[in-house]
Formats: sequence, C-alpha cells, structure tokens
Amino acid sequence: MADQDARSGEGRRPTGIPVLRWEEPPEGPVLVLLDQTRLPAEEVELVCTDAAALVEAIRSLAVRGAPLLGVAGAYGVALAAVRGFEVEEAAAALAGARPTAVNLAVGVRRAHAAHRDALARTGDPGQAAAAALSAARALHREDAEASARMAGHGLALLDELLPAGGHRVLTHCNTGSLVSGGEGTAFAVALAAHRSGRLRRLWVDETRPLLQGARLTAYEAARNDMAYTLLTDNAAGSLFAAGEVDAVLIGADRIAADGSVANKVGSYPLAVLARYHHVPFIVVAPVTTVDADTPDGASIEVEQRPGYEVTEVTAPQVPVAGAGGGIPVAPLGTQAYNPAFDVTPPELVTAIVTEEGVVSPVTNEALAALCARSRQVTIS
Repeated sequence: MADQDARSGEGRRPTGIPVLRWEEPPEGPVLVLLDQTRLPAEEVELVCTDAAALVEAIRSLAVRGAPLLGVAGAYGVALAAVRGFEVEEAAAALAGARPTAVNLAVGVRRAHAAHRDALARTGDPGQAAAAALSAARALHREDAEASARMAGHGLALLDELLPAGGHRVLTHCNTGSLVSGGEGTAFAVALAAHRSGRLRRLWVDETRPLLQGARLTAYEAARNDMAYTLLTDNAAGSLFAAGEVDAVLIGADRIAADGSVANKVGSYPLAVLARYHHVPFIVVAPVTTVDADTPDGASIEVEQRPGYEVTEVTAPQVPVAGAGGGIPVAPLGTQAYNPAFDVTPPELVTAIVTEEGVVSPVTNEALAALCARSRQVTIS
C-alpha cells in the first residue's frame, strides 16, 4: 500500500526530500520514495508499506535509475521480511518489475540471500529480517561511495581526453542523485567537472517520450547552479555538426559481457553521431551493472513500455484526458513503438567508467578483468 504526501523543498539540496529512505513509524516500517513522476512541479513522497507498492512504484517510474533500483529492490525484500510477508514471493515480483535493469535483480538477490542465510543459520525470522535490512543499508552506502569514485575516475578521463578544459558535455536521460545513493553516475562526472571549473556547458537531451532529461536532469543541473541547455533529442545532430559537443556522458541499465550497453532509448543514435564526429562516447556505471551472464547486446531483454507514453503527453498538475492519464497527441487507436532502451555495441563506446576504474578499449577480456578485481576487493 502506498500514500503520498507533499513536502516543501526550501533550503534542501539536491532535492527537497531524500530520494529514498527507510523509516520506522509506530505503525510499522516503510520505504519512503521521492515520486519522480511529479518532478519538477512538486516534490512529493510515496510511502510504500509492502513490496507490491514498491513494484508499482518501480513500474510507473516513480523510482528509477539503475543503481537506485538495486537499492530499492534490496529494501523491498527487507520490507517484506520485517512486516512478515512472503519473502520469496516479494523477491520474485521485485526482481521482475523491470527486466532490463540488471541492478534491480542484483539488489534483490543480495538482500534475499542475506535473509535466507540468516534464517537457515538461526531459524529466527526476526534475525533474518534484520539481516536483509542490514544488506540493503550496506548496498545503499556502497552505492554512494561508488558514485564518488566514478566521478573521480570520469573527471580524470575527461581531462585526459580533453586537456584544453572547458568541457561541453552532452548527456541523455537522468543519471544524477535521483538515481543513486550518492550523486549519480554520468551526471556525477559532469558535476565534478562543474565544481572544478572545467565544465563549460551541459547539453541536456529532453529524452522522449517521458522527458527524464527535461524534467529531472535539468532540475538537478539548475539546483547545482550548472551552466546547462535543454534540447530536443533530434537536435543533437546539429550540435555535433556545429562542433559544440566535446564528449557524450551516459549511464547504463545493463552492460553485457562483451561491452554492449543498454541505456535509455536514444543513446545509440548519440553513439553513432559521436563516432562520426570523432567525439568521445563515455558510459558511466557501477560494476554491478555489468552482467557476465548476458554474453552480448543481442541477448539483452529490452523492456517494451506502453504505447500511450508515446501517443499521450503527461505533465504534473495538468488535466488529463487520455486512456493512459495524459493529453492525447495522436489519433485514437494509433499504434506506438516504445522500447525503453536501445543497445550500443562496444565498438562505439570510447570507455566504460566504473568505481573500480576505466575500461578502454571496451572488450570482453578487459571487462572480465575489471569485474574480477572488483570481486577481490569486495572479498578482502
């Protein structure tokens, strides 16, 4: 079950309320989310009291972004355990809520394994629930730490590739604090460049059809006093042609073993443009986004979203009329093609930046070696 409550955003950064947090009011533990579908018009909290509510929040994109989905999934397992619901059922529902974003399943598995192991060891459901919650909190902390390390590696790479400074960076979708326990992935790199005085301009794709760039990235850029300009997705080519883009920075929802990158639809055309115009195309994502069990891009399951997201426009606080709750912009009955992601092959990716370092050139062997190093660090 979920409830919503509007809060003032005055004097808080980068958003008026935390993007995700665990709370324990007298009536029982809850997971509290910033409802990203309501931004930038208002900052509204969504309070989830069970895994089913969280699944709906994930599917509706109230909570989104690869790293944060992993954290949310882990907390969802803990929520089911602490409240005495069926953990196996909750874990299965959460892991399948969005098929392309591998971090979601990783987070769910981590908390589920902690719960299962503690239950087998102690036989005490209370201790098992506490173990799941501890695993979720640990993942939350680790994601914040990974965000900071990715920002450092990414800024160093930008300085290496663009020694003249004054970076003009194009980004797609939203990859900031709204998708992370920290300051994000690709956006965190741009933010680091801004803070060091090396970001000349952040070009922000609108990111159609759901406008995560216009609604969310522009929102975060404005709150961080960054120099940014919003553009429609199909205007990016003219920017490249005019020589106004020095680098492309994007995130990822899944990286296959061969280095193929699934990211918000519209990323692949940017990679093609970047290659033609000799502009670095850089992917920033935590190691948990690399899925060794997915051999290549063709093996990535791409989520298909409802057609009404294309045939209707939805904006907060605007009267609705369409079947999907938005304003119709196409004739009734129009069929729509609406993949949530597209896949960029590794040969178009200049580098993949992770918290454990940079992979360039992007190859199966280099990614496997980086992931192996990450596992050794985690074990030690």
